[in-house]
Amino acid sequence: MIGQDALRRIGEIAGTHLKPHVRRIDEEAWYPGDYLRELGRQGLLPGPGMDERDALRSGVPAVRKTARHCVTTGFVLWCHLAAMTYIRNGASAELRRSLLPRLADGSLLGGTGLSNPMKYYAGMDRMYLRAERKEGGYAVHGTLPLVSNLGDDHWFGIVADAGDRRIAAFVPCSAPGLARSEQVGFIGINGSATYSCRFDGVSVRPEWLLAEDADEWVRRIRTTFVLYQVPLALGLIEACAEIVRGMSGKQGGSNAYHRVQAADLERELESLQERLDRLVDGPAGAGGVHWPDVVRLRLDAVYSALQAAQTAMLHVGSPGYKAGSEASRRLREAWFLANLTPTVRQLEKMIATG
Repeated sequence: MIGQDALRRIGEIAGTHLKPHVRRIDEEAWYPGDYLRELGRQGLLPGPGMDERDALRSGVPAVRKTARHCVTTGFVLWCHLAAMTYIRNGASAELRRSLLPRLADGSLLGGTGLSNPMKYYAGMDRMYLRAERKEGGYAVHGTLPLVSNLGDDHWFGIVADAGDRRIAAFVPCSAPGLARSEQVGFIGINGSATYSCRFDGVSVRPEWLLAEDADEWVRRIRTTFVLYQVPLALGLIEACAEIVRGMSGKQGGSNAYHRVQAADLERELESLQERLDRLVDGPAGAGGVHWPDVVRLRLDAVYSALQAAQTAMLHVGSPGYKAGSEASRRLREAWFLANLTPTVRQLEKMIATG
């Protein structure tokens, strides 16, 4: 894991580039891109030469530290880290050479369009994009309803059905034939720069291809994809435990009679963090961990986050119902985590069906 000095610096960056804007992010769909760029500028994102385990060791604490302040910002950081994961595990040496260093230093930001493919591979949805082979690559058609962490100069990952196979690619938002429509009005992730993306014959160059066998490629990236999500829940649980501790003397000390206390949340947080550390630091690294263990940890973390957010609301009481309250924001953030791909119902299905 990254050292205490790096965590301190992330905290300082959050104090300057994130904390003053949390309410704007939540209520006005303000995008915290400057925070991501500053993390990269100060060398606090996974380096372009890292293997998967070292990238996780670097990224996981950064996501937790960020989500402690704002889950929306932690989520867009996750999107960016996922984009880096796609290139690290992709077949394009050109993307690794030209884009990965820029993603690492924050001069380029990346998103992820894999929500639909992940549901497809779980047997829950059809593939929304189709790819036609043509001279010099593929032409992609279709619409992705929700893709996050996008902007005019951003890139993002996709998977498309090419008939006898699925392909994976990394495409720029500026590609001809790609139209975006911003989606706002969300509860919990309003500042996530989420768009509907329509592909009208978007030309995918050979150097943009991550894999011409996306089925195998997804199996390769899915562990990191999911493990990077767990600290979103951990940061939220940590924040909720702090809220609960801050309310201990209110209402004549009556909060002491609630069934769940800050110490309970902190014990659960420690247990989840230990499980995550074991998976990240396992002897075989991220590629060799037992996939069902990853799925169960992700599911347990979400349920714990939901309980923590509800506990914070109960301890805060009526002030939590006021617009702009931190407790209500944390509750909405927890609901979002339950619906982040892989969603709770998808995780439950994956565990039940193996």
